Amino acid sequence: MTGWQTLFYKEVLRFWKVAFQTIAAPVLTAVLYLMIFGHVLEDHVKVYDTISYTAFLVPGLVMMSVLQNAFANSSSSLVQSKMMGNIVFLLLTPLSHYSWFVAYAGSSVARGLAVGVGVLAVTMWFAPLTLVAPVWVLVFAVLGAGLLGVLGLIAGLWADKFDQVAAFQSFVVMPMTFLSGVFYSIHSLPPFWQAVSHLNPFFYMIDGFRYGFFGVSDVSPWLSLGVVGTSLAIVSGVAVYLLRTGYKLRN
Repeated sequence: MTGWQTLFYKEVLRFWKVAFQTIAAPVLTAVLYLMIFGHVLEDHVKVYDTISYTAFLVPGLVMMSVLQNAFANSSSSLVQSKMMGNIVFLLLTPLSHYSWFVAYAGSSVARGLAVGVGVLAVTMWFAPLTLVAPVWVLVFAVLGAGLLGVLGLIAGLWADKFDQVAAFQSFVVMPMTFLSGVFYSIHSLPPFWQAVSHLNPFFYMIDGFRYGFFGVSDVSPWLSLGVVGTSLAIVSGVAVYLLRTGYKLRN
């Protein structure tokens, strides 16, 4: 294997060795969300005319799990390596900053998709789902996992301890995820909060992903693709620059 492939393999093994914690636990969390919200709101909330609330909820929970675990993978790996001191062994290798970027972002996508498939496999028993446009499902799952994986890479480079990563996830990732339409359609919000939701790139990831299942969405999937693709390009540029300059890695 080449350098980036070896690092990618190492990062995949890192989360796969503890799959009960990194994959099974998020699947259980998503199922609990579905059981609670689906049971309480099934007869009270109607988002689309032909789609039950539980069915509407499933794609949102799948995508939420993909995003959160993609972020957790790269951010926790870098911070753990910094605190344990074993990151020096990577710095001694002739790996380029592009190799670091591809390996960390790629392993985050792998973990996010693994969790997403697990959540979908379990939650689909609670509500019938159809794949109207499976290509859109795959595109937004990969782009969303990639975006959060790169964002986690940036957070991991910036953070010096787990508290800082936890703060980044609690005050940035979690609010943007929960306010992105996972549990509701933004059309049910007042005009002001609809406008605020359109500024949240997480909304476009979840809305585009949901379109692949039902063929209906709050905005055009092409608009969602443009926003998500642009966001991924911007954060990728920042991450590559930080890796190239050795930000908080060569001190």
